[in-house]
Amino acid sequence: MARIQDVAEKAGVGVATVSRMLNGSGYVSAASRAKIQAAMDELNYTPNELARNLYHKRTGIIAVVVPTIAHPFYAEFVNCAEMEIHRRGFKTMLCNASSGYAEELEYLDMLNRHIVDGVISGTHTMDTEAYNKIKKPIVSLDRYLGEDIPLVAVDHVKGGRLAAQALLQSGCRRVLHFRGETTVEAPYHDRHFEFSRIMRENGVEVYDYELAWNRFDVEYHQQVVDDVFSSGLEFDGVFGVDQLAAICMNELLRRGRRIPEDVKLVGYDGTYISRLSRIPMTTVVQPIDALARESVRLILDCMAGKQAKNERVMLDVSLRQGETTLPV
Repeated sequence: MARIQDVAEKAGVGVATVSRMLNGSGYVSAASRAKIQAAMDELNYTPNELARNLYHKRTGIIAVVVPTIAHPFYAEFVNCAEMEIHRRGFKTMLCNASSGYAEELEYLDMLNRHIVDGVISGTHTMDTEAYNKIKKPIVSLDRYLGEDIPLVAVDHVKGGRLAAQALLQSGCRRVLHFRGETTVEAPYHDRHFEFSRIMRENGVEVYDYELAWNRFDVEYHQQVVDDVFSSGLEFDGVFGVDQLAAICMNELLRRGRRIPEDVKLVGYDGTYISRLSRIPMTTVVQPIDALARESVRLILDCMAGKQAKNERVMLDVSLRQGETTLPV
């Protein structure tokens, strides 16, 4: 394997001259550049990208931290973000923070140690104080991490309203509502508040089932559904994320309940799960590709030193009519 010293000897220049050309750190004449390039081609020399990046205090890597890629929403987000990051000339480091606080802290420490240039964080395990101590490029997906950290989310108020309207117009009077754990401050709570408000204002009974913090796996969601049915709860409507709503629908069908005649369901996220379920699901669609693009745009702006402080990007949502509710 050729070394930088071999390139310098072949080109008839000093090692420092080759280094300046590779790092773009000083003047190198056109004639010397041509000799160095010819020597590199002949020796099949590959520059040490890591060393060059460390010289410039950058790695060309953006970390995308999510609770788990086993969840359909995060799987689709990571896929879209990775494609956009690659299109922008950077690489992606995927970080699963399913183990919680310590793992998430370790990923943030990589930012401080210049292992990555920026972090897009979609996790909910650490408190905001830990993030605010890090004065490096961070963008948050769907969680308030502080005034200095840009946020990308959707209009969850509208999302909750669309779900409520779909179930109301389908005639629901007793609704099972799966909602996120409330101790973490996050925009997604707005959809739950809005949904419950509208349903109760219209005289609908709402049974709130508060999910455990930072649990997104199929096994947990199956346990939740098993718990609901073992309680003997009677309901004619369901609202929850796509994966949980799909598991609930499968259990309803197994028990001989008709959909949408007996029970109506509305999912949230608009992931592939809503299309793969036994009955195509009515769901509130988050524009996951746009969430990814905006997250990447903001992190690159932060990395470039552009002003992104306090920027809040809120994207629109829509209702995709399926066969689990009556047509709106």
